[in-house]
Amino acid sequence: MEEIIKMNKTTGSQVTEFVLMGITNRPELQDTLFVVFFLNYVVIAMGNLGLIILTSVDSRLKTPMYFFLRHLAFVDLGYSTAIGPKMLVNFIEEKNIISFNGCMLQLGFIGIFLTTEIFILSAMAYDRYIAICKPLLYTVIMSEIVCWLLVSISYLYSTILSLPVTIMIFKSSFCKSNVIRHFYCDVLPLLSITCSDTRNIDLIIMVFAAFNLVASLFIILISYMFILVTILRMKSSEGRHKAFSTCGSHFTGVIIFYATIVFMYLQPQSNHSFDTDKMASVFYTLVIPMLNPLIYSLRNKAVKGALKRLLKK
Repeated sequence: MEEIIKMNKTTGSQVTEFVLMGITNRPELQDTLFVVFFLNYVVIAMGNLGLIILTSVDSRLKTPMYFFLRHLAFVDLGYSTAIGPKMLVNFIEEKNIISFNGCMLQLGFIGIFLTTEIFILSAMAYDRYIAICKPLLYTVIMSEIVCWLLVSISYLYSTILSLPVTIMIFKSSFCKSNVIRHFYCDVLPLLSITCSDTRNIDLIIMVFAAFNLVASLFIILISYMFILVTILRMKSSEGRHKAFSTCGSHFTGVIIFYATIVFMYLQPQSNHSFDTDKMASVFYTLVIPMLNPLIYSLRNKAVKGALKRLLKK
């Protein structure tokens, strides 16, 4: 470890590069993990790009539901790409080094895309609420302007929130070490190696993480509460089945995503185990972006129909 730290080039007490510890320090697992995560990233790229293309070119998928699904696929692809390729390179390189600016960019993009995903999932829940509970007003309420407004606010808010926090973290002095006990530049591993007072940053991150999760979950839970009441009032069993199947994919994705995020960020820093956090991070940054296209396409007849029409051309 001392040799690794000596590689660090410094200006005063500020590092100019970091060493990523990676998922494991066992050399015999590196080749196997490279193959596993290479295939994982290929599935992520193909699945999410496929959804983006299908929902863009097929006229039958020009609805608000698929508009939000397209942006969900975009942010999934965004934060997995911010992590995946660099992680794959690190499996085959002897020195897992990332530059100071590269680390800052990686953290910034991950923060923007993950926060955006939270509110896109909320917008999708609101869309399903309008579709099921107010079907006659659906096209009026969920107009193209409203859809773009909801998505634009999500991107803008996420950027305004993530960039200042990222800048604050990287203005800290990393004089303890330049070794990040993670496979990418994440908030908690970075804060653990700074010798600056991080209490204000910890508080800001905790407050905004709690607000984002509580606000978005509130929207989702209220939407699904009204959806459930409406479905139970339906006299037709076919109508109930159709409504449940419409919401099932989204609700499954929400449960998987939020359970992992809550586990990661809404607990005190003193309770964190970096090994446990790494496993949770693999799940929400590389497994969920792989699962989402499968969840939203395999159970969706419209998406499968669009794929068949595209392949026939």
